[in-house]
Parts: sequence; C-alpha cells; structure tokens
Amino acid sequence: MMDSLIILGLAMVITGSIAGILAGLFGIGGGIIIVPVLEIVLGLIGIDSSIRMHVSVATSLAIIIPTSVSSALKHHQHQAIDFKIIKNWAPFILFGALFGTWIASKVHGHTLAIIFAFMSLLISIKMIFFKETHNLSDKVPLNPIMSIVPTSIGFLSSMMGIGGGTFSVMTLTLFNQPIHRAIGTAALLGLFISLPGAIGYVIAGWNDPRIPEMNLGYISLIGFALISPMTVLTAPVGVRIAYIFSEAKLSKLFGLLLILMAFRLFYGTLS
Repeated sequence: MMDSLIILGLAMVITGSIAGILAGLFGIGGGIIIVPVLEIVLGLIGIDSSIRMHVSVATSLAIIIPTSVSSALKHHQHQAIDFKIIKNWAPFILFGALFGTWIASKVHGHTLAIIFAFMSLLISIKMIFFKETHNLSDKVPLNPIMSIVPTSIGFLSSMMGIGGGTFSVMTLTLFNQPIHRAIGTAALLGLFISLPGAIGYVIAGWNDPRIPEMNLGYISLIGFALISPMTVLTAPVGVRIAYIFSEAKLSKLFGLLLILMAFRLFYGTLS
C-alpha cells in the first residue's frame, strides 16, 4: 500500500514538472495536464466518482495561481506582457471565471468540452499553417462589445480547470498579436481565472459531505502540495525554452499541443 502511495506521489510530482514547463512555454496554466492525471490518481485512491472531477478541476485552478505568477514574472523580463490588454480583459475574465465556477457545480461540461475540442482543432490549423493575412484583425479590439471574448475565456476555463492560456493565446494570435507576446499576456491572465475560480470551488464544496480529508472545499491540499512547487520551479524553464524558438516554430508547436489536447477531450468525453 505504501509503495503504491509513493508511486502516485511521484506521478504527481512529475506531472507538476511537465505542467510547469508547458505553462512557461505556451502561456497555459498546465491544467490540461494536471486535471486528467489528478482524476486518475483520485480514482486509484478511492475518491467518490461523483466529485472526482470537481476535486481535479478545483485543485488544478489552485495550482495555476502560483504557476501563473512564476511564468508571468519570467515573461515580463522579456517585456512580453501587454498590460493594456490585461487592464481591459481582467475584469471580464474574472467575472466569467466566477460564473463558470458556479455553473460547473450545476451542470455537466461534456458538451462544452466537445465544442472546445472542435474549436481547438480549427484553430490549430491556423497556428500550424500560420500566415498573418489570415488574422481576423490587425489589433486586439478593446471596445465594450468585445467584452464577450474575455468573459467567455474566463467562463470556459474555470469550468475545465485550465488557466485560460489555451483560449487566450488562440484569440490573441487571431488578432495579430506576436506569439511570444500572446503567451506572456496569457500567462498573467491565468491569474484572473485561477484565483476567483479556486475560491469559488472552496465555497461550493465547503459543506459537501463527500469531500475527503485534507481538502479545502473541493481543493485537494495534498495534490496542491505535491504538484504546485514543481510547476513554480519549472515554469521559468519553459519560458527560456520558448525564446529559443522562432515565432513560426512556436506557433506550430502550440498548434500540435492543441491537436493533442482536442483528441484527449474528445476521447475523455465520448468514451
């Protein structure tokens, strides 16, 4: 039994390392790796299947908080964060994240996951075959009507337990943002998704009788303690790797990540 727990603990530490590198490399929070691994580990230790996904998503969002800070600080050293976009998008992303957390406790996210996977496949084609002439606009529109974009990013991301980098980078590159700047900006935007999202899941799970020991609401404190230190340590490594690649190569790598993620979502939702 002890050997099994050690193996599971090592699996989470390794997951944290990989998630951190991906967070720095692509501006994502790492939730796309953390959530499925946590779901498997929680199943192996006997956590109730009816709350397993809630715990995985909530813990992932909590882990993304320090990961986003670590990644964003490193990207800021390269002057790769657009604070004008942050200022305009952050309030709407925060609102969307809170709303998404509330909805997540009420409905199933399978339909949204399928839509997200389909969109990811479409956008990945754009990223892999990157051409500036295919952008929707020469700059990111910041008018009130476009507030639906960051609100949707916050909403969908908090439901899925991801930092929103996937949606943010896709969106920003469609509006002609250079890939490195899109990734740096997305890294900081992840904080405005993960923080309210994690707080929401703490409140939502506070009185749930199915919650296991060593949990704060739906957040697994053990999972957080094992994974988050590694994501914080390795996120700067991912940032350094990101600046080795040209914009064209990084766009293609991100496109390939989207394809893998889309197929994982399709498989997990339809199986």
